[in-house]
Amino acid sequence: MALRYLIYSPTKRGFYAQAVDGRVYLHGTYYEQVQRLQLPLSEQHGLPPALAGVGTLSFDTQQELLWIGSNSGRITSYYGADLQKYTSLQAHPPQEGSVAQFLFNERGVISLASRSVHMISRRGLTQWHISFVTTQHEYMMMKFCRYICAGTNSGAVHFMDPETLKLTKSWQAHSAKLSDMDARNNYLVTCGWSVRPYGPPTLESFAKVYDLRKLEMLPPIPFHGGAAWVQMHPKLSTTSILSSTHGQLQVVDLMNPNTSNLHQANLGNYMSHLVLAPSGAAWALADLDGVVQIWAASRSKLQYTESATPTEFADEIYPLPPMGIDSDLPVSTVGVPYYREKLLSAWSEDPVFEVGFLPPKIDPDILKHLSPAGVGFRAPNPRKTLRNQMERLSIVYSDGIALATPKFLSEKNRDANGEMDKERRISDAEAFANPGIAGSTKADVPVMYRLMEIKYSRYGVDDFDFGYYNKTLYSGLETHITNSYLNPLLQLFKYTPLFRNLALHHAASSCLTDGCLLCELGYLFDMLEKAEGQKCHATNFLKAFSGLSETSKLQLTEETSPQSTLEVRVQAAARFLLRQISLDYLRIAPGDGKLDQNLGPRTRNSTPAFSRILKDSFDGESSQRMWCDRCRRYQLVQSWETVQNVPPVLMVNTGLNKQTDARQLWSIPGWLPERIGIVMEKGRLLCLEGEALRVSQRSRHSRPLAMYDLVGLVADVNSGEHQKSHMVSLINVSSRDAQVEPQWHLFNDFLVRQVAKEEALRFAATWKTPTILAYQHQGGSNAIDDSWRDSLDTSCLFMNWSMNLYSVLQENWPCVLDPILEQPGSGTYVPIDTEFVRLQQEEIEILATGDRQVIRPTREGLARVSVLRANGPHEGLPFINEYISISEPVVDYVTKYSGVSAGDLDPATSVHPLVPLKVAYKKLWILLNVGCVFVGHGLIKDFRNINMFVPKSQIVDTVTLFYNPARSKRHLSLRFLAWYLLKENIQSETHDSIEDALTALKLWRKYQEFEDAGIVEKMVDEIYAAGRKHNYKVPEKGVEKWAGGLTVPSRGRDTPDIDSGVSGPSTPVSKKQGGNGHLAQGQQNIMTASRILPPALGAFSRPATRPMQLVRTFRTSSQLLETPSAAVPLRKPVGAFRGGMFGFLLGTTLAGAGTYYYILDEYRVSNELLTEDIYALQAAVQRVHNYINTLEEKVDALQKQKNTLEEKLDTLEKKK
Repeated sequence: MALRYLIYSPTKRGFYAQAVDGRVYLHGTYYEQVQRLQLPLSEQHGLPPALAGVGTLSFDTQQELLWIGSNSGRITSYYGADLQKYTSLQAHPPQEGSVAQFLFNERGVISLASRSVHMISRRGLTQWHISFVTTQHEYMMMKFCRYICAGTNSGAVHFMDPETLKLTKSWQAHSAKLSDMDARNNYLVTCGWSVRPYGPPTLESFAKVYDLRKLEMLPPIPFHGGAAWVQMHPKLSTTSILSSTHGQLQVVDLMNPNTSNLHQANLGNYMSHLVLAPSGAAWALADLDGVVQIWAASRSKLQYTESATPTEFADEIYPLPPMGIDSDLPVSTVGVPYYREKLLSAWSEDPVFEVGFLPPKIDPDILKHLSPAGVGFRAPNPRKTLRNQMERLSIVYSDGIALATPKFLSEKNRDANGEMDKERRISDAEAFANPGIAGSTKADVPVMYRLMEIKYSRYGVDDFDFGYYNKTLYSGLETHITNSYLNPLLQLFKYTPLFRNLALHHAASSCLTDGCLLCELGYLFDMLEKAEGQKCHATNFLKAFSGLSETSKLQLTEETSPQSTLEVRVQAAARFLLRQISLDYLRIAPGDGKLDQNLGPRTRNSTPAFSRILKDSFDGESSQRMWCDRCRRYQLVQSWETVQNVPPVLMVNTGLNKQTDARQLWSIPGWLPERIGIVMEKGRLLCLEGEALRVSQRSRHSRPLAMYDLVGLVADVNSGEHQKSHMVSLINVSSRDAQVEPQWHLFNDFLVRQVAKEEALRFAATWKTPTILAYQHQGGSNAIDDSWRDSLDTSCLFMNWSMNLYSVLQENWPCVLDPILEQPGSGTYVPIDTEFVRLQQEEIEILATGDRQVIRPTREGLARVSVLRANGPHEGLPFINEYISISEPVVDYVTKYSGVSAGDLDPATSVHPLVPLKVAYKKLWILLNVGCVFVGHGLIKDFRNINMFVPKSQIVDTVTLFYNPARSKRHLSLRFLAWYLLKENIQSETHDSIEDALTALKLWRKYQEFEDAGIVEKMVDEIYAAGRKHNYKVPEKGVEKWAGGLTVPSRGRDTPDIDSGVSGPSTPVSKKQGGNGHLAQGQQNIMTASRILPPALGAFSRPATRPMQLVRTFRTSSQLLETPSAAVPLRKPVGAFRGGMFGFLLGTTLAGAGTYYYILDEYRVSNELLTEDIYALQAAVQRVHNYINTLEEKVDALQKQKNTLEEKLDTLEKKK
């Protein structure tokens, strides 16, 4: 064998050579033509010669397939080294020309032509087709590496940002158009044409190189044959392969372009394409005659990809044996074929679709007035419908009820009041009566496994009946939030006791790091436990999860991974969460390996036994090519893992996305064991299950055995062809209590149902397969640790913290709590109010009927929170008054209702103390867990937007205090209550959270007065009566009518203090006077001259600030002047004495009566005012008394501490 070329490469420590027989040597390994394929000629397809040949070819990145696109729009795939024809179809019309490019993903293959994009599965089934694709520029080809590199017809390359698609830089690579380009490992290499002064364009003798990191051009690569095609080596980072149209190949190092080697391919015509396999072990060449050549080192070792998924082939059809049929042949001898799918005769009516409409009936009015016409009959149009409107007469199947949502809460309230809806929504009993689902062909999927979706009314998500879907004490999670696919995984973490304990202990620590996922998990677990079956959502955790830059890089969010399957995404998210949570834990407790010892992520491969699979995942061996310094070249290196210890919690990824054949194993009943045993021996693991585990337990000489119980799992559910796949979790919630029998529950987002153990551990390859398994050591089961409540770190309540400058904001900081005198605890009342801004507007859809349907509700973000003191010397002063820094774009600040302006949430421009959401949330979470009672207005909705669940026993909501559903379904606003009960005009221009919280505190105090007097219902009725009179709105500024009928001028926002004595409707004498019953009689004998006159009359006793203007009004009437007056009849005169006496007696009687009633009214007013002052004085004295008692108790405690310290000092002195 004679060699044709021999070149030594000092950079690769090897040589390149080509022999006369056509073999190519690379690094000492020769490459030869292992397969040759002649594509069909154009005459066989009835195409002109111009449409024959290869348009493009590419190796599949997922399977061992070579895809070839012809010049006529036909795509064909060939399998393996033998190029066995696999699929072939006409993907694009022939008039669109050749197929330009292939793209590959897990679901199929995408092909690109000049005017359309087509996607098929690898088996040849069309997924979708898009025609008439136009772009702003005429891009010939595109490559992706750090940037989107798009080549134009003018020889330029545009570098575009992959997220915004904005043009970053443009590079004129060639004077004419591009011929080929490839990008890999931050390098871009292009080949193109150049324009000559005379004659047609020719291929340039240089290949241009561009550095994508620095965005600058590198020295070009000389190629005298004219570079037409270029490919970057997938394994060697700086190696590229250039080719000319004559088959001349050149392998060159980009870092040393002067060192290269040449090869020559034996082609019958000009070369048209060159492509390298993803493994780097094979090349594919094509010429203009339609000949495709595969070059590789060995035919037996040929492999296109390193980790290829199995290619699915059609089932082989075996010929049936001949059988004669006559009258003597028994029918039982005729065999029945084996089948796995459900027979067509057993299908339900769910796959039946509507294919047309019934013919419409002729209106009786038309038939009544028919009259003969020239052709047929005619009648006047009754015009009962609009123009071009027809009645829908589709076939309705009454024996199948599709899965639908129950009635809205507002609809149920109307039904309870006798207001039935015209359009009847499905009832609670009917919603789960039939397992069928509209548009689904998988009738064996139970209803509770189906995809749950929230329906919205005009009242938003709060009107949805979540309680119908969950009758248990275990809360579900809502799905209307981005990245809510993590809900099943979060539920699995929550019901793993060791994981739950670590998260809550970390949340109770001093961690204030923004974006700490372990803290957010602790807050979420605490909220789920307090909710006890009520609705919850993981907004704050998912927001922190999406805010991490790693989640976007790893494509774990829904925005960055639209093409990946849900199974792959949730397994990758589980691995990322375990790693990120471990880092968050070590940030507070560095050097503590407790978390890493408790959690251990593992993956598995497919083998027949579960215990064997788990063992192989621990003993995983791998082989890869690595650089050997001794041999000075790449060698195949094998590596394996050595297990040091076994963690108490095992999170196992099933890996079914890569091993599709293993799905059948899960269909075997009892294949997944509930309990496994693990034995450690010399760094290797032995996994036991079933009878082998029981034998090892009974053995006396057995090695140390670690027992693990199955806590739960996350399963992938595919409920129908017309519905997307989703995740559910099946968890044994009884793992928290060792005395309770196993209780398996299904968590399907907000649907929670108790299921049997057999149902939970039963899988089906067609619709239900496990994704993540969770095993926990028996020693850690039922170990619920709530000691974090005793070690709750409350230090952040006693300090101020801000993101912006302290010197500018020092005057705006709230007065923090005194750690000695104002320590919050159980029963401490704290007034609170929050303000929100809009982060996302409501998305609606206009239906064909004209109705509005809410697709996604409005999403709000916390912008300000204020918490006040409810008693003590600083009563009414805030100790929390913080603005929240929001990283997301704000679409509406709603300044009129929030009081927050555009610059208030920006650290660069805000004059208010700004904190991250994590800091504000943790302060509220601490107040909740120490037992504080929150006082406010509309707190239920506020805490829902904050993503915090507060029990009803810790909420005093003035919305519900002054609410009478028998009077009206309407809740009263804070402004109206303050106007009527407190004589205060608040929120006239904008809202202030401190003012609103203070007003809520005053209203609660007023309610306590009504409650002591026993007139709560009476006063609520009066408030609703006044609300109906004023349409539940505060009258405009000017003269306003206050409670009690007195007219006073409006005072705007002049809000008095709590103890200023200004109040609303007077409170009668309390019924709960006890031993002070003599006080009522004494009040009648005490009158103060300064309080006799009412406020309205007292206003006239003050000196006037300006002279009073008297206006005399009169009117004239021309009608009275023109009409002659009638004659007055003469009357008999009355005696003077008799008339005078009558007038005197009448005047005296009227004057006396008026004086009497006036004195009675003044006495009543004075008595009520005096009673109110006495009760106010009693309340003030009681508060002072309570405060003095508190001070005495704290002084006694300090004295006891002092005595204890003195005793300890005496003891130490005695010891010395």
